[in-house]
Amino acid sequence: MIVIGIDPHMKTHTAVAVDCATGASLGTRTVSGDGSGHDGLLTWARGLGPERYFAIEDCRHVSGRLERHLLGNGERVVRVPPKMMAGARSSARTYGKSDPIDAACVARAALREPGLPEASLAGPKHDVRLLADHRDDLVDERKRIQKRLRWHCHDLEAFPESTRRRIALAELRQIRELTVAVRDLEREIRGLMRELAPDLLAIPGC
Repeated sequence: MIVIGIDPHMKTHTAVAVDCATGASLGTRTVSGDGSGHDGLLTWARGLGPERYFAIEDCRHVSGRLERHLLGNGERVVRVPPKMMAGARSSARTYGKSDPIDAACVARAALREPGLPEASLAGPKHDVRLLADHRDDLVDERKRIQKRLRWHCHDLEAFPESTRRRIALAELRQIRELTVAVRDLEREIRGLMRELAPDLLAIPGC
């Protein structure tokens, strides 16, 4: 059995795989905090062996999307409270980049505390999380197209040929379609949230 400790951040997640029997580190991986990074992390983890579970420091404002991705792919996830990490981090600090050290501390905290809460997806909450992840994926795709469109528009000033213009117009249509899809998803999510947690919608900014 392997436990994969994860130190989550907004832009990247660092994972360290630890053998549950020996406590030995089996490998480290840092991935981007988006869908492609989550896929890469899962592929790497599954390549280490057939039996594993994930331990994530419970910072759901940055780890929630990764957690939902793992659960949606049938993985077991436990949450490690941040307060459990303070002492372990202090004793494990060495010179150099700290993320792998922190991820290893998360994994070893999970080994020490077998009763940690497990994350789960079920019912309407599952639907909200799936829809939220899909909305995030569409937003990420729109950002990628917007970046390409900016370059095409910049090049049009110097090379105003019809092919480049046609590509730019096609990208603009894709952006508009994605924007409509994102807004539809947001309306659907708000509708579900009215049933699950109406008090949250009354909070300014929610």
